[in-house]
Amino acid sequence: MLAPTIISIAMATVMAGAAISPAVGLIASNFPDADPILIKLILTAPSLIIIPFSFVSSYLTTKISKRAIVMIGLTIYIISGVGAQFTNTIETLLAFRFVLGAGVGLVMPLSISLISDHFVGREQVKMMGYSSAFSNLGGIVTMTLAGFLATFGWKVPFNVYWMGVIIFILVYFFLPKNDPVQPHGSGPKKRLPLSVYGYALASGSIMLVYYGIATNMALFLEQGKLGGSSVAGAVISFTTIGGMITSLTLAQLQDALKKFLIPVSLLFMGLAFGTLALTSSIPVILAAVCFVGLGQGILFPLINVKALGLVNPLNSDRVIAVVSSCIYIGQFSSPLVLDSIARTMGHPTIRFQYFFIGSTLVLSVVIMTIVAIILKPKDGPSLKVEDPAA
Repeated sequence: MLAPTIISIAMATVMAGAAISPAVGLIASNFPDADPILIKLILTAPSLIIIPFSFVSSYLTTKISKRAIVMIGLTIYIISGVGAQFTNTIETLLAFRFVLGAGVGLVMPLSISLISDHFVGREQVKMMGYSSAFSNLGGIVTMTLAGFLATFGWKVPFNVYWMGVIIFILVYFFLPKNDPVQPHGSGPKKRLPLSVYGYALASGSIMLVYYGIATNMALFLEQGKLGGSSVAGAVISFTTIGGMITSLTLAQLQDALKKFLIPVSLLFMGLAFGTLALTSSIPVILAAVCFVGLGQGILFPLINVKALGLVNPLNSDRVIAVVSSCIYIGQFSSPLVLDSIARTMGHPTIRFQYFFIGSTLVLSVVIMTIVAIILKPKDGPSLKVEDPAA
């Protein structure tokens, strides 16, 4: 039961922010005087607090067991996630969402490091793939369930966070109580290569545009009179279906496309967002968001692998913290940046936001292609991570 337990921890982190995205439209209706950006921050607020608490989690591993940290984080996760439904003001609701971010921040880094602690070699690679795949599956289940629960009122979807109780029970009974991590050496820490920060920035940018689905889809469907919360839940879940498919086939895709894998993934996402901007058909929307999911399912793990390949394995926790922090910054800032761009350009609609994202992604692929032709780089590294000296 160790493997399912560790996988379940990763599922909790994935469904933290976007789990209630199908209910965004109902929440906006319940708080008609609230700024639309505040409504979207209900989804992204946890991301801002996850960042510092991920570093707190790393520090706590030297003081107490990882099992204890996970249980503390899950307790905060359950109380703040479920408790948000008992609020009556947008400010209090946002406060609960910020606290939720603290719980997720404690758990999130350990969902990755526990795999490296308990599995080695090929089993470790398989677990990474399974963790990503089942995390996406968890996203499908929770968002679909939240969409169904939203038919009973805007507060009811917050009950999806009771699923954290199941994960807590699994951790309590099946996750070994290991000793605190002992720091490696007493000398000063070496700086990470600048390329690590470049990959981190890329991850944050991809999350910024990808999260435009979770924060905008419910409102997009309502504005176009295409469906309510239950439809939004089904549509958003299709992004995780795409991600689940590619997370299980990433190595094969890398072997086939090599250095073209990243631009092809960006092109898929760009064309998918462009399709969303032009269509009013639910089947086409489902296909488009699935292709968005296919792209992100390749890009996030591939960037992690490339960033980790730049450092000694002893520094992998620092790399994970830096890359993950940028991802959550992108998640938090997504509605702020996208709404600001749309308003500045005089088209404050979600359809225009999707058009802008699609155009930007396609343009980035064109630029990458031109640069590749000019510089003629060698084939990029494969998914096999080397162990360079730090």
